[in-house]
Amino acid sequence: MDLQKFSNEKFDELLKLHRELCVIPAPSHFEDERAKYVLKYLKDAGIDNAYIDEAKNVICTLGEPSEKMIVFMAHTDTVFPMDTPLDYIDDGEKIHCPGAGDDTGSLAGMLTCVRYMAEHNIVPKKTLMFVANSCEEGLGNLKGTRQLFKDHGDKIEYLYTFDSKPGGVTNKSVGSHRYKVTVLTEGGHSFGAFGNRNAINVLAGIINEIYKIEVPVIENSRTTYNVGTVEGGTSVNTIAQNASMLCEYRSDNVECLAVMEKKFSDIFEAAKNNCLELKVELVGNRPCMSKDMDMEKLQKITDRAKNIQSKHFAVNAIEKSGSTDCNIPHSMAIPAVALANYNGGGTHTREEWVVKESFKPGLRVTMELILTEGELL
Repeated sequence: MDLQKFSNEKFDELLKLHRELCVIPAPSHFEDERAKYVLKYLKDAGIDNAYIDEAKNVICTLGEPSEKMIVFMAHTDTVFPMDTPLDYIDDGEKIHCPGAGDDTGSLAGMLTCVRYMAEHNIVPKKTLMFVANSCEEGLGNLKGTRQLFKDHGDKIEYLYTFDSKPGGVTNKSVGSHRYKVTVLTEGGHSFGAFGNRNAINVLAGIINEIYKIEVPVIENSRTTYNVGTVEGGTSVNTIAQNASMLCEYRSDNVECLAVMEKKFSDIFEAAKNNCLELKVELVGNRPCMSKDMDMEKLQKITDRAKNIQSKHFAVNAIEKSGSTDCNIPHSMAIPAVALANYNGGGTHTREEWVVKESFKPGLRVTMELILTEGELL
C-alpha cells in the first residue's frame, strides 16, 4: 500500500470528519452524541458489527477470527463542559477549537483509516478491535477502558491508544488517587460568633500540610501532588461552615503511590480534630503498572510504535510516563502504549490547536501500525 498516496487522498475527508466531531460537545460521561455520530460513521462504511456498549464506547472489529485481539483506540471525551463554545477556526495552517487535538484529532485519524479498510475490503489476518472510548479525561476515571477490559480483557493481547504528541511514546503508566475533601464546622456571624471554627481555615491547614510532603523516590520514579480546586463559604461576613477541595497525588511507581496514600491519610485523620466533620471521597483511582508485566513484550510494541512514529513525523520518539488509557491494561500486565497521529498545542485550553498538515503523517502512522499488526505488511 502506498501510504503517501493514501494520506494525500484521504486528507480532505479526514478534515471534514474532524470538523464535524469537534463541534459535538463531549465532556466525560456525556459523550452520547459523539458516540452516536461515530456509530453511524462506521455503519455507513459497512461495518455491521459496530455497536455502543454500556460505558458509551463505540466498538467494532475487522479481520479474520483469532484467539487474541489487538486493540486500537482513541477517546471521544474532552475536558470542556457542555456549554463551552466550540468555535472551529481554520486559518489555513492550523485548526483552532477546544478539544481539536486531545483527542478529537486522534479519533478522526483512526476512524478515517478504519473506514478506508472497510470500504476497500482490506481484511487483517487476525482480529483487530477499534474503540472510540469514553471517559479518559479527569474524573471520567477511565470508565470506558475499564468496561472494555471487563468485557474483553481475556481476549486482548495488547493495545495501542492514539493520545499523545510526536516525539514521545507513553509506555509507563502514572497512577493517581483523587479525592474530594469537605470540611464542616460551626460557622456563624463574622462578628457575633467570632472565634468559632472556620471551615476555610481548617481546609487551608490541610492544604498547608499537603504542601510540606517530601515525595518518595524509588530508582528513577517520579511522584507529585496537587490541590486543583477550592470552594466554600457563604459571604464575607459569615464564618464559613463548609469548604471543599479536589486534590490528588500521582506516581509512576506503585510503591511510591502507596507511600503517598499513607501520607494523605495521616493528614486527613489529624484534621478531624479541628472540625465537626471531615468527609473524604475517593473520586478517581488510576492504577500503576503491574509488577507482573512482561517487559519484553511491552518493549516490542514500544519499539514498533517509536519506529513508525519517528519515521513519518521525522522525530526521534522517546519513551515516557503518562496517565492514559494504558493504565488499565498495564495494571493487568497487558502491554499497551500511547502514541501520536497528529501534532498541535494548547492542550486542555480553549486555545487548543492542531497543525493541519500533521494529519497526513498521522494517517500514515495509524495505517502502517494497523497493517503491520494485521500482518498485511
